[in-house]
Amino acid sequence: MTVIGLDPGTRKCGIAVVTDGTPVLLEVVPLTGFAARLAELAATHPGAVAAIGEGTNAAVVVADATALGIPLTLINEHGTTLFARSRYFNDHPPRGWRRFMPRGMLLPPRPIDDYAALLIAERYLAARVKETGAPQR
Repeated sequence: MTVIGLDPGTRKCGIAVVTDGTPVLLEVVPLTGFAARLAELAATHPGAVAAIGEGTNAAVVVADATALGIPLTLINEHGTTLFARSRYFNDHPPRGWRRFMPRGMLLPPRPIDDYAALLIAERYLAARVKETGAPQR
């Protein structure tokens, strides 16, 4: 099963493609080019489901996914930004003097909307497992 996690924002959208529970793509795209990128991903991953964060600008992303015929589910994205920061630093541990700072005081050097999208996709998958009792393949 492939899930395209989407974290919509006012100017950009985080995208995470998760196949069989493994992240295969993480990226942040400007909202102006989002529809074209989503069309590419839909063509590359036929049968994928979109898990869309229901916060800021979700209506625009839902409209784009619906226009492409991608099945979608809205996911509560409460707290994903905070958890995304933690996940980012787990994947990219601070180096040099920054490793001595508490991680809660560090800011990632780039936007982490892709990590928030990954968490949204993982929440979708966790809900599916809870709902059906087994992972969807």
